[in-house]
Amino acid sequence: MMENDFRKMVGYQIYPKSFKDTNGDGIGDLQGIIEKLPYIQQLGVDFIWINPIYKSPQVDGGYDISDYYAIDERFGSLEDFKTLLHKSHEYGLKVIMDLVVNHTSDQHPWFLESKKSKDNPYRDFYLWEDATAQQLPNEWRSFFGGSAWTYDKETEQAYFHAFAKEQPDLNWKNPKVRQEIYKMVRWWLELGVDGFRLDAISHLQKMPWSYKIKSWRGDGPWVPFMNVSGIEDYMTELKAIFDSYGALTVGEASGVRSMQAPDWTDEKGYVNMIFELEHNVRKANGRGSIYGYKKVIMRWQNDLLARGWNALYLENHDQPRSIDVFGNGSLASAKALAVSYMLLRGTPFIYQGQELGMRNFPFTSSDQLRSEEVIAQYENLLTDLSAQEALQKVTQDSREHARTPMQWSDKANAGFTTGRPWMDIHPNYPQVNAEKQTELFELYQKLIQLRHDNQAIASGSIYFYFERHPQVLVYTRDEFLVIVNLGTKKAHLDFSKVEAFTDGSVSNYHSVLSSQPRPFERSMSLAPFEYQVYKK
Repeated sequence: MMENDFRKMVGYQIYPKSFKDTNGDGIGDLQGIIEKLPYIQQLGVDFIWINPIYKSPQVDGGYDISDYYAIDERFGSLEDFKTLLHKSHEYGLKVIMDLVVNHTSDQHPWFLESKKSKDNPYRDFYLWEDATAQQLPNEWRSFFGGSAWTYDKETEQAYFHAFAKEQPDLNWKNPKVRQEIYKMVRWWLELGVDGFRLDAISHLQKMPWSYKIKSWRGDGPWVPFMNVSGIEDYMTELKAIFDSYGALTVGEASGVRSMQAPDWTDEKGYVNMIFELEHNVRKANGRGSIYGYKKVIMRWQNDLLARGWNALYLENHDQPRSIDVFGNGSLASAKALAVSYMLLRGTPFIYQGQELGMRNFPFTSSDQLRSEEVIAQYENLLTDLSAQEALQKVTQDSREHARTPMQWSDKANAGFTTGRPWMDIHPNYPQVNAEKQTELFELYQKLIQLRHDNQAIASGSIYFYFERHPQVLVYTRDEFLVIVNLGTKKAHLDFSKVEAFTDGSVSNYHSVLSSQPRPFERSMSLAPFEYQVYKK
């Protein structure tokens, strides 16, 4: 196990199905990741996070696991994965996997046994309750829409699922379930995995089934299974295993608020860091709010300043591309966004293609959709909307945008595959690809190097200025000053009215990174998407 100094690290997220295909079947594979390790090393990151590669029916992109110990044949073999681990470590890269332990696939042997009868030894591995087809245990809803219960007429009970009906939740109150999960976690760590991203980890504990949902707005419908009291017992047990291996851990912990996050991520916390899910809230038109993004980021940074640690990101496999959500599709906006988050206090993650400025896909037909959840939403919308309107609505802020294949070159299929890609490739790949789009890539290299070379950025303090400005983010990291205009309009800043900038020391600021180099001035007019990084 390599040294775990996560405060200096930068991660790179890989959605393997869309990363690089080497056998011509149109689906990315482990050999493709191995092939591109030099590219990842060149970027300068410290670890890679690989989305699920376990055996799975792929109802939910691999987050429905049917065998925790097997690699899905779509991606290769366990031997391929061992090679990937070995090669990654040779390149100085850690490897973390998705750990999906809130639920399994309904094709997992545990669930297949569990369904057989009420007295099956595996029945209590899942959450079964008496029910009828008309009367389910309660009114709770799943994240994917519809009831969180699916009725089984053979045993006259229903099972609980926070996500799709093909993803039954495990019963964490059962010690045998926990023993099996912990055994599996140790197995992967013994194999050489460096850590985990803990999927949906805040849902392990549920409220009593009698809990009545008080609000159907916002997070209200999911309160009964988000960060419920008692989860700390399970997380403490998991932490003991992680700590014994020095594992790098990041939690996807919806329902954990910024004020609660220090308890999850400080020295006594369960994981090294958690992803916040708040800054991705979007308007009705699918666009993100720059001021909303800024407010959420500042709050999380401030609430975790005394203790705890942030996981920083702009986009991932579940979010549309940031260049179109928060930017205006231009390379300039992608650069400004990169500077805005890469120098914050926390561990940044870069999602594949983000470093190239890959954009949201221009969907023209429902045939281009691949997610079963999105397809179901589209079909439901057809009752009230035209096909074109339904497609526009369902893809407005869809996860499908992030899952189009990686654009490696201007050759056929963007160099992703020699076969037919499992999902259509963005038509802009002749211009936007890893061979041609080096400008943004090089900026990310510089930002990563700043983190590696400067303790102030790796783990120093942070203080925000002009907090109410609608489009400019300004903060200091000890001796560094970061100024980013995230808007499409010019912006003016008057530092002469800010006490911290009224003494003579500000004249010592010199530019270390800039979209248009110029000296620091107490009165500054910023061009759209201009960024300036100064150091005393």
